[in-house]
Amino acid sequence: MRIGELAARAGVSVRSLRYYEQRGLLTSTRTPSGQRQYTEHDVDRVRFIQGLYAANLSSSTIAELMPCRETPSKHNSDATLERMARERERITARIDDLLRARDTLDRMVVTARAHRESLIHPETGAGKTTILAAAAR
Repeated sequence: MRIGELAARAGVSVRSLRYYEQRGLLTSTRTPSGQRQYTEHDVDRVRFIQGLYAANLSSSTIAELMPCRETPSKHNSDATLERMARERERITARIDDLLRARDTLDRMVVTARAHRESLIHPETGAGKTTILAAAAR
């Protein structure tokens, strides 16, 4: 099948398929006129690659995982499981970083709201106390 058909069947853009080839994730044969040709197997391969991208894996990490799919063995399976565990740890660390960033932003929003309130009602003096309390957290 040609590149356009593969793209349509796998639900990706032609540009993505060219990128996958460039990164060594997908291969094609060429017709005498230079057009890419793919097999039925490539539809599943592209869907598999898309699943790994959806898991936020990089193309180089995906390339490391492909041997488990293409040439299944205990060694390849063990290597894949180990790599996936490292990727999960990386994602978990990123989630932790994002949670800390969100918590910091929440504290800053409280401070900004208190400051705004002190501008609206300067006579109460309550805003200054709230700002100091929020900033101390």
